[in-house]
Amino acid sequence: MSEINELSPAEQRIWRAFPRGEAVDFRAVGEDPAGADAWGAERTVRASVLRALLLKAPQEEGEIAALALSGARISGVLDLRYATVDTAVRLSHCRFDGAPDLSAARLQELDLSGSALPGLTSAGLRVEGVLRMTDCRMRGPVRLGGAQMSAALVMDRAEFTAVDDSEPVLQLNQAVIGQDVWAPEMRAQGTVRLTGASVAGRINLQDAEFEAPNGLALDAQNLTVGGHVRARCVRARGRVELRGSRIAGRLDLLHARLSNPGDTALRASSCVFGELWVRGGDRIEGALNLRRAQIEILTLEPEMLPEEVHLGNLRYTALAPHEPAERRLPMLERDGGAYEPHSYEQLIGSYRHVGDDDAARVVQLAKERRRRATLAWYGRLWGYVQDATVGYGFRPLRAAVWLLSLVALGAVAYGLRHPRPVKAGEAPDFNPVFYTLDLLLPVVSFGQESAFAPVGWYQWLSYALIITGWILATTIVAGVTRSVSRQ
Repeated sequence: MSEINELSPAEQRIWRAFPRGEAVDFRAVGEDPAGADAWGAERTVRASVLRALLLKAPQEEGEIAALALSGARISGVLDLRYATVDTAVRLSHCRFDGAPDLSAARLQELDLSGSALPGLTSAGLRVEGVLRMTDCRMRGPVRLGGAQMSAALVMDRAEFTAVDDSEPVLQLNQAVIGQDVWAPEMRAQGTVRLTGASVAGRINLQDAEFEAPNGLALDAQNLTVGGHVRARCVRARGRVELRGSRIAGRLDLLHARLSNPGDTALRASSCVFGELWVRGGDRIEGALNLRRAQIEILTLEPEMLPEEVHLGNLRYTALAPHEPAERRLPMLERDGGAYEPHSYEQLIGSYRHVGDDDAARVVQLAKERRRRATLAWYGRLWGYVQDATVGYGFRPLRAAVWLLSLVALGAVAYGLRHPRPVKAGEAPDFNPVFYTLDLLLPVVSFGQESAFAPVGWYQWLSYALIITGWILATTIVAGVTRSVSRQ
């Protein structure tokens, strides 16, 4: 018992309570751990004492030992590097003078709820139960890279503030979490890094705030999530980086506010999502990059789209909510000014998926018009002809309008002055309508064109009708062929 005699009264109280797992609470009602500078020796505990307590682990028969301490000021650095602790560690509403070092330690459970720390060094930490940091205030980097948690990571309402911008304020790169990451209303002043992390359950970031002075608010490249990512009402000032991530469920950005003017606000390129919801929030400030992503159901509200959208090789099965094609086409035109045929084909496919063939044809026509701008001058000229006559085959009624208009023109002109017969007495009765049709239709013959020979400007009119008929027929064939091939 000599060790107890060397302890302060507060430390003796904790030492005696530990074998029975009893809680020791020094708190006064409503006090804030951030103001622990005023706490006296009666509630100050040396980190070295806690270390000795956890490693020597005094036991009492028939009891379950645990460190359950609240409202204490912990002086020094709690050093548990490479240690194995078989009891639960609950240090809630405490003030740590130094950043604990738990690198490569093995713990049963760690609860730091409500505590204020100057950081946490825990790379390679293994926790068999829950790691809880509810309402924590971290004023330095939290290093959990490569950590493994068999249960959940809980960080609701936690605050992470960077002392400088030299490293991320929260590091969970390559971490493995066996259940959920629960962090609604979390606040981060600095980069949060989740690169290569794996979460078996869900991630809840509802109402969380990410603000990064260096421009990278959330770095979650190659993140793997077995369930949903709930990021409703999230606010991010800086880039949200999700490149290469895989989310089996839904990435829910309902009512989110993403802002990174002059740069990329959200990059989800090369990702695989079950669903992506981008709706109900303010317009994204900065570019949206979904290149090479694969999404089963894409919920994208036109009002949230920024001026710059990158959709090259994006694949999706369904696009919601159902909007007229005219409201969807602008997002394809914002793709850096480049013509991306695949983006148009995906939009066409999504309309066909819900049976809206009219909208699909509108997108097909827009695609041909966008493609026309990439052609040489003669290709553009021929494109304008096809567009004006039959709408590249997607407006077949235009051909009938042109045909009827030209037939009416020819019938009136030749009805006022009949052309002379080629062979008098052998020509059939002249019919101005069928004579005009003979001129316009390059294949069909009613025997009128060969029997009569107009003169003067009527002859020039016949030449014009013949040429127009060939152009009209060619554009109709080209348009119909294109339309059938798309079907």
